Amino acid sequence: MAILASRRPVMTLFSNAVCPQSHRVRLVLAEKGIGVDVVEVGDGTFTEDLVELNPYGSVPTLVDRDLVLYNTQIIMEYLDDRYPHPPLMPVDPVERARTKLYVYRMERDWYSLLDCFVAEDEAKADQARKIIRDGLTVIAPIFEQKPFFMSDELTLADYTLLPLLWRLPVYGVELPAAAKPVLDYGARLFARTAFKRSLSGSERDLRSIPA
Repeated sequence: MAILASRRPVMTLFSNAVCPQSHRVRLVLAEKGIGVDVVEVGDGTFTEDLVELNPYGSVPTLVDRDLVLYNTQIIMEYLDDRYPHPPLMPVDPVERARTKLYVYRMERDWYSLLDCFVAEDEAKADQARKIIRDGLTVIAPIFEQKPFFMSDELTLADYTLLPLLWRLPVYGVELPAAAKPVLDYGARLFARTAFKRSLSGSERDLRSIPA
């Protein structure tokens, strides 16, 4: 059991050490300095406590007193609402809705493909690699216009994209030279203290950590 931050833990997070969805939540916790007990759940294993709390037995699952949440985006938004500093969603309702739409598209277009990399179907894995590579290459120019993803401020959209970017070498996704702005963006945000603190030991082993 580990504590992600220095504040006294009031929450429990059931998390998988290499799961990108779990990583998204750990990023928000690290950014806000929220104390949490992390219970690591291995691939294909379901602890009795987790099954009792979550009918799907899935991770991430967040327990905050009597509240149990087990959808990644709902958990992230809940943490941002409960611990509003620093904010990770725009105050303006239009920009807020746009940010939610960016997150939805990343989940639908890219996160939905990640199971292809653990299945024994290389054709599907190759197709997934192409979709992710081409998608990131097409949007690369936007990373030269703003310091964060479509925003002047860090948002939950960044903390949805970063776990995917961190894992690109593991997935076998090689970005072309045209996507250099994406790689530069990733390297800059990987160097942030909160990102480093969010990493599990297994995630640290996936690639070199920027100084």
